[in-house]
Amino acid sequence: MPTSAAARKLKWTLFGAQAMGSAGFLVASTVTPIVGAQLSGRPSFAGVPTAFYWAGGALATLVWGRLMDPIGRRRTLSLGLLVGVLGASLASFFVVRHSFRGFILGLALMGAANSALQLARFMAGEVHRIEERGRAISTVVLGGTVGAVLGPSLVAPMSAFATSLGGPPLAGPYAASAGFFSLGALLVVVLLWPDPRDLAREVHKASAADEPARRSVAEILRDPGVRIAGLTMAIAQVVMVMLMVITSLHMSHHHHELSSIAAVMSSHVFGMYAFSVVSGRFADRFGRGPLIGAGSAVLVVSCLTATLSTAVAPLAVSLFLLGLGWNFCYVGGSTLLSDCLSQAERARIQSVNDFVLTTLAGTGSALSGLVFSAVGYAVMGYVSALVSLALFGLSLRVTRDARGRGALGGAS
Repeated sequence: MPTSAAARKLKWTLFGAQAMGSAGFLVASTVTPIVGAQLSGRPSFAGVPTAFYWAGGALATLVWGRLMDPIGRRRTLSLGLLVGVLGASLASFFVVRHSFRGFILGLALMGAANSALQLARFMAGEVHRIEERGRAISTVVLGGTVGAVLGPSLVAPMSAFATSLGGPPLAGPYAASAGFFSLGALLVVVLLWPDPRDLAREVHKASAADEPARRSVAEILRDPGVRIAGLTMAIAQVVMVMLMVITSLHMSHHHHELSSIAAVMSSHVFGMYAFSVVSGRFADRFGRGPLIGAGSAVLVVSCLTATLSTAVAPLAVSLFLLGLGWNFCYVGGSTLLSDCLSQAERARIQSVNDFVLTTLAGTGSALSGLVFSAVGYAVMGYVSALVSLALFGLSLRVTRDARGRGALGGAS
């Protein structure tokens, strides 16, 4: 099979795995806070399972990074999805057994699976040439749109199905989650060949005359492109998580119904994933820096407009833009990071990057309630907009460096 045809096959297989995995995550995350409050008997513990989910993901990311070169991307991703099957099955089982501790164990394993799946975007990027890399990464990210639509829509039917079997209704979504992870694992095992690791080596040999010396982690972290890519994704992650997590509480304080809150969250998830192909094409045609700059502008607008009204429609538009701005920075930063690393460096550095992102997501989720209580939603929006402006400065640096090298936003 020619290299280009094999790369396309791998890209769409990873898209399918991302779609199944995201559906598994979202069918569960929709009800996780409710389950946490019920099983613990304390409403204040509603966020604890989600915290364990992020913690499990952060720790596992480093493990997956260590495994990807020795055993390959295919086996690592398959193992990660199978951990998700186990985690979701345990979560469903312990909902039936009414065990809070067992439930958070299942959530931690589901987080570990999520961290493996997030690395799939880099697998797609490394098997494509630099001028196609943005589109490849964004195609995998686009798989989240399928999950955003499919996952939440199955919460009610699966809850009813669990009830019909004599179990608690909220055990049903986690059983569905295990099914989605199983389908994702099957896709990877059957279709993800040749291994992206091996194909990436062929792509690298064809596009580079000399293999650069392998750098130490300290040397890599001194690379301006690597630092800017990581900082871009970190800032966008913090801004997005802090404002997104607390919006549902903000709306509940203004007496919105759960259906209205769910609609706003759905618009946000749609913004996060649905325009990924557009952002990928933008990155490949105009460069990584301009895409990050556009993301900065969209984030600033979203954070400021979120403070203007408590009505459903304006908040839905603002949260949609919040997701879209995050997507631009996420795709731009991910592509830039992949550009700046050699094939031998990618697995370990990209896993460290995602460890930081996952840790920030968990920390942001935990702190958002405290910050909201201290300063209120409007101040959070203003500060988030100010922080987002820093991304514009980073985008200018990327664009300037890229022009100096004649590259697409920092390619080495």
